[in-house]
Amino acid sequence: MVLSPITLFVYNRPWHTRQTVESLQKNELADESDLIVFSDGEKTGVRSQNPEGIIINADDRRPTTDDRIKEVREYIKTINGFKSVRIVEREKNLGLANSIISGVTEVVNQYGRIIVLEDDMVTSPCFLRYMNDALDKYETDDRVICVHGYVFPIDELPGTFFIRGADCWGWATWKRGWSLFESDGIRLLQELDKKDLGRVFDYDGAYPYTRMLKDQIRGKNNSWAIRWHASAFLNDKLTLYPGKSLVKNIGLDSTGTHNDSTEYFDVGLDCKMPELRNIPIVQDMEAREKFRSFLRNIPRPSFFNRLKRKLARLIRHD
Repeated sequence: MVLSPITLFVYNRPWHTRQTVESLQKNELADESDLIVFSDGEKTGVRSQNPEGIIINADDRRPTTDDRIKEVREYIKTINGFKSVRIVEREKNLGLANSIISGVTEVVNQYGRIIVLEDDMVTSPCFLRYMNDALDKYETDDRVICVHGYVFPIDELPGTFFIRGADCWGWATWKRGWSLFESDGIRLLQELDKKDLGRVFDYDGAYPYTRMLKDQIRGKNNSWAIRWHASAFLNDKLTLYPGKSLVKNIGLDSTGTHNDSTEYFDVGLDCKMPELRNIPIVQDMEAREKFRSFLRNIPRPSFFNRLKRKLARLIRHD
């Protein structure tokens, strides 16, 4: 087996980063795997606008953004337990989307495959084994674009199964898969409209993926993930999921910058290695229906909660 490099994207969350790394170190193949860490830089002008640093709110005197970045960078230089550790420190702030797009492109062009984690993804001890085995199994089958480690907390899913599109919470791909990534949201939206796929893309209206793509185009979000999902979906490609989650997102809290839901997506970590059976390489329609039902029932934030979060963001970045 040729092990895939693990690529970790970090910024200014030292506690989350430490939890992510420590869970990876407990993985079966960690000491045989290369770890590449991309550390994003400080946002331009933060210090000049606010010499004391960013204060989250009047009662929360956490370290400044700059200090948290420094703390993360000091920590990642101590990481061991892997075959090798390479650290890429960005001098400027690229932002999460540009950091991931450029980092993934660099790594897949060099290695041909990649396992991707952000700094808030705690993994099961069998995560690396599952990802590498799946990357090997489907390497030459271009119907499969992505291997995913997280799955919604849904009962009675198959051991492994395929869903159309791509995903972003602990994932892997090959150079051939990432080559289909389209960064231009306008092109993706035009193609969805041209093929009349908007409703299917939204799980028959259960979740507003199309609106997320429109918001990315309008600059209301800078999501690389919605563009990755749309790129795969429009090319009719499949992602492999485990029946029980091998990844837990610990970033659905006040430290995150892009999430509204918390406990609804919470999962326990499965420590049992999923069996990679020879299943049909087609979308599992029963699993898709369970995804649709899950997404349809996600609690939507009220107007006042959205307003409160918007005001909090304005205060935070004042």
